[in-house]
Parts: sequence; structure tokens; C-alpha cells
Amino acid sequence: MDINQKKTVTTEFGGPLYRSLKKYGDSDYYAFHMPGHKRQLGLFENPYQIDITEIDGFDDLHHPEADGILVRAEERAAKVYGAEETHFLVNGSTAGILSAVSGCTSRGGKILMARNCHRSVYHGVELRALHPVYLYPQQIEKLGINGAILPENVEKALEKERDIQAVIITSPTYDGVCSDVRNIAEICHRFEKPLLVDQAHGAHFPFSEYFPEDALRAGADVVIHSVHKTLPSMTQTALLHLQGSLANREQVRRYLSVYQSSSPSYVLMASIDACMELLEQDGKELFAEHERELRVFRESCRELKLLYLAGTDSENGGKWQEKRKQTEFGPGADFDRSKILISTGRAGISGGRLSELLRERYHLQMEMSGPDYVVAIAGIADTKEGFDRLRDALLELDQELAEGRKIIEKTETEKRNFGGYRLPGLPLRLAPGEAWERESTLCALEDSVDRTAGTYVYLYPPGIPVLTPGEQVTRELTEELRDWMEQGFQVHGLESHGGSRALLRVLREE
Repeated sequence: MDINQKKTVTTEFGGPLYRSLKKYGDSDYYAFHMPGHKRQLGLFENPYQIDITEIDGFDDLHHPEADGILVRAEERAAKVYGAEETHFLVNGSTAGILSAVSGCTSRGGKILMARNCHRSVYHGVELRALHPVYLYPQQIEKLGINGAILPENVEKALEKERDIQAVIITSPTYDGVCSDVRNIAEICHRFEKPLLVDQAHGAHFPFSEYFPEDALRAGADVVIHSVHKTLPSMTQTALLHLQGSLANREQVRRYLSVYQSSSPSYVLMASIDACMELLEQDGKELFAEHERELRVFRESCRELKLLYLAGTDSENGGKWQEKRKQTEFGPGADFDRSKILISTGRAGISGGRLSELLRERYHLQMEMSGPDYVVAIAGIADTKEGFDRLRDALLELDQELAEGRKIIEKTETEKRNFGGYRLPGLPLRLAPGEAWERESTLCALEDSVDRTAGTYVYLYPPGIPVLTPGEQVTRELTEELRDWMEQGFQVHGLESHGGSRALLRVLREE
């Protein structure tokens, strides 16, 4: 059978997944979620046509030529971001975080890390058998979300634990809250420790003063950006930047080849390169338009009576009022205004219900929902029509709520108001890697109190563990997990094995 005959074997391309994606892509659902191209900005006519391997003339990501095409592409990305050294990531920010953690620590060493880091940081800790020292973020009670890491807490920890080898924080958080990276970097450098910043959700920061300060500019030594989250690039594409002399660049490079595929996708790398060219050539104009649209949208949300757009009480004419901002988000904290966080705390419905209404009634797909809020991600690929649809939907729902219409009241569980994704501050009995390798068993969630966890438990999104291997399980945690399940949130890490009882993996008692 020749190739022309093979083309006629099937009449419809792709399997069920492809056809479902095609149907969604052709629908009128508007994407206020990742990836940042929003299925609109960017065009590869036929990805199969450019899907190659490391053939002559196309360089090798893991063994680059001195003046190869990929080296030149990474050098351009470094120039765009103002970095000393930049690497393409095709296994997402996860590969960059694993490489940064592994390259900046020695096996069995100690790392100072924000307790609200993404699970990939914990996996890096586990793989390197590291002993974590946790930094707990502030809580923003009004919004029910985690806040910033305080610089003074970083300083206290480094003063107390002199053998810490590296510091890692997440800024911005999944919800858009930024820590004072500049101040934290200065403290880390005073102690001669590299600062690693998971800035996956802030790849757009360098391109407009409307957004918080970029971690690279603020002095961080290693910064990871997910270009696919807020910029027009394909899912799984990210960048790792290096600067200064505190981070072990050679080791980080080595681990990049360990944690990334040995056959990196040229389609994904081309997507990163196309994104960099767009930023280089049209970024200024695109971000100016994006800022204008965000300002108009955010100003229109002042009309909301019961729903609340995070940050609007702290702005005046699109400019931050510093005292108000500190009151809303905490001392030294900043907020990414492209994260559209709608609080339902005073509206009488849950975040999940608001997200459901926006999706089913208005065909607006949000990024995620929490107990009392929803998050939409906006970017330069968004359109005025998209912002208008979201504005009109929120105003209409808000009016219904203000008139007392029972869209759906909170359940008794939802009325308890948990303060969002609160990290419980559990005693750490064993390092995560050590606990992970110990013999474990399953027990009913209600029977796990005072036992030592043998697994991770987290809501996804945002993928921040509320329980890690080696931590002591408390009654308060089990009650909170039970409440989340009753609300319908996806609690990963618990098992049921077909039964109705939630099971938790704990270490066997000696």
C-alpha cells in the first residue's frame, strides 16, 4: 500500500480525544483559563509538518552547538527577559523547578521553602532527600487565599538554620499574590544563599509596569516562567533563567537534561520561539492594549454589589493606593491584576456555583474555583468582546443576587466558611523523601489522626499539598478534608477503592 492509499484508510482524523478537543475549539466557549494563547493568538497550520527530531541543521537542546539554531533562540529569549542565561523547557515549569532545586542543593541538604509551593518543589525535595524548613504565607481572610511570604521570616530562618543551601518561594501565587522578591533576594544574598523563584504565573510581568516587578529584575538567582500560562505559547512550554554566581549553573544545566525528555518537541520549542518573536516585535503594543482592556474591565466591576473583584477597593483610577493595598493583600505584598479573582464571600453562593453558572449560562470557562471565589486568567490574547462577555455576565448575576433571587444558596457545609485553601501548619516528623520510602498502609481518614502521613494530599488546582509525607495528621485537617469533599472539590491523594469511605496512606506503626 503506497502513501496515497494510506490516506484513504480513515474518513475522520483522530480519536475521541481529538474530536472532543476539535468540538470544544470550534464552540463559542470563551477561555478565561490557560494556555495564554486562548486558542486565538498563534498559528501552526500543520504541526505534523514541523514535528522533527534532532536532524542536521536543527541543533540539539541537550548538546547544543556553539552557534546552533536553538542556542540563538535561547539567547534571544534571554535578551527579551533581561536574563544572563535562559533555557527552553518542554516539560513545563515542573522540569525547571526540579532542575533548580536539584542543582542548587546537595543530596540530604537543607532547603528553605514556602509551604505554599507547588507540588513539583516537594517532588524535588523528595528526589534529593532534602530536609525542608517551611515558610508559611500570610492569610488573606477577606478573600480566603494564601498571601505573601514575609521577608523578615526568611531572615529569621536563615539566621537560625545556617546550613540552609537554597531558598525557594512562589511569586505570584496561583491566585496572583506576589511577595517582596527584591527584599527577600537581598536577604538571601547577604547570607550567600541562592533565591529560586517559581514565577510560573508571572511570565508577563516584565512587559508592563502595570504588573508587579519581575523576579529577575528584583534580583532572584533562578527564575522559572511558564510562558504557556499567561502568554501565547503552547501547553508545556516554559523558561528557566539564571543570573549571578550563587546558583550552581553547571549543575542546573545537568539536571535539565535529566528531567527533560531526551527527544524534546520541536513543535513546542518553535512555539516558545514564536512567542519570543511576538514579544520582541509587538509586545509593547500588545501589552498597552491589554492594560487598557484590563483597566476598563476592572473599573466596570466597581458596579458589583455582592460579588467582589479582588483589588478594586485598593485602586483609584487604575493606580494602587499603597495603604489600601497593604490592608487588602498584606504588608509588602503585590497583586497581579491580570488574575481576575471574584470573591463570592458576601454573595451567598460558593465559588464552585459561580463558576458553574458562568460556564453553563454564559459559556465562560474559568481557570479554577475555590470555596468562596473563582479565578480567571487574562492575557494579551484576550479580546474586548471576551472582557465584555465576562463583565455583562458578572453584572447580571450580581443583580440577581442583590434582588434576592435564589440562584442556589450555600449548603450547610459551605456556610461554615473555611477561609479558603488554608495551610494547617502540621508538625514535621520525617523528611518527605524518608517518609515516602517507609512502609505504609491505608486507613480510614477519621482513624488517621496523630498518624504520620505517607503520601501527599492536595486540591488540584492549585496543586499545593495540605499534607506531605512525614507530617503528622491532625483532627482539624481531617475535618477540613471531609468538608472539601462534601463541597465537591477534587481532593487528590485520598483513596476509596470503590467504597464510600475516604482512605489515607499513613506510615506503619512500629
